[in-house]
Amino acid sequence: QVRFVESGGGLVQAGGSLRLSCAASGSIDKFNVMGWYRQAPGKQRELVATVGSSGNTNYADAVKARFTISRANGRSLVYLQMNDLSPKDTAVYYCNVRSGIREFWGQGTQVTVSS
Repeated sequence: QVRFVESGGGLVQAGGSLRLSCAASGSIDKFNVMGWYRQAPGKQRELVATVGSSGNTNYADAVKARFTISRANGRSLVYLQMNDLSPKDTAVYYCNVRSGIREFWGQGTQVTVSS
């Protein structure tokens, strides 16, 4: 019903930057919320950031000063610019879309930050 293409994960040194991309397609309403969540080994999945159709954003406190979420105008395409990365940011990052009464998840992309 909804397909995801996630990219941009990889290995980066502490203090470096990385940009994640997620393109969603399928049965997605025009008005929707897209975002990124992450899950580190041994920890629960947590919110990173979300962005609505109007461009309104929401960030977890842990990333608010360092990460920026954005989306392409008129498309279900979301980006996450991650700056000043630390090893604590190491996790699998999952793209998420909430459309109507449904919620969908991408397969995830690994982000590893070395010290």
